[in-house]
Amino acid sequence: MVRARRWLVPLLGLLVLALAGLLAAPRLLPPGERTPEVRFVREMIEHHTQAVDLALRIRERTRNPELRTLALDIMLSQQEQIGQMRGWLTLWKRPWGGEGMSAKHARMMGMATPAEVRSLETLPLGRAEVRFLQLMVRHHSGALTMVKPALETGVRPEVQALARQIQGTQGAEIRLMTGLLRDRGARPLPGPTGLTTDEQSGGHQH
Repeated sequence: MVRARRWLVPLLGLLVLALAGLLAAPRLLPPGERTPEVRFVREMIEHHTQAVDLALRIRERTRNPELRTLALDIMLSQQEQIGQMRGWLTLWKRPWGGEGMSAKHARMMGMATPAEVRSLETLPLGRAEVRFLQLMVRHHSGALTMVKPALETGVRPEVQALARQIQGTQGAEIRLMTGLLRDRGARPLPGPTGLTTDEQSGGHQH
């Protein structure tokens, strides 16, 4: 009986470790094609890509130091995050591209239409600066909606961390850009469908 007990303790320990491994295994596996992680990453890459394009277009025209700094910050931070998210897709053995956002979904997420994008090059400079700020406030507001599913329980921690980073950075930039619009006697465009007043102004929902 004593000898049996000596073997029983380590055996139970091994069983506990094996059970813990089985419970942790899903987190070690790459996320599937239709998981919140893959959808969030793909859509945010598309969203970020347009933000970089908008920022580049206004930075090539404006001489305003605040706008040039803001545009550069957006370009650098979002290009870095695009690289990070593409790296995840590669590690997860998922293609970078998916179905892509529909036009309706893109509008709901605050993205600009092709005509709005081109207006940054065709409008007189002062009006183009205002339009850039308006488009980017709406664009960032859409991002605040996009991060919500990525912050839910069960989402991979690295994806949650990026979502929180986007939430904090873009919320702060919305407040900055709203102030720059106010200085120019202008107001933000209506926010994407479904946003609360607090989210449109860059606040966080908890």
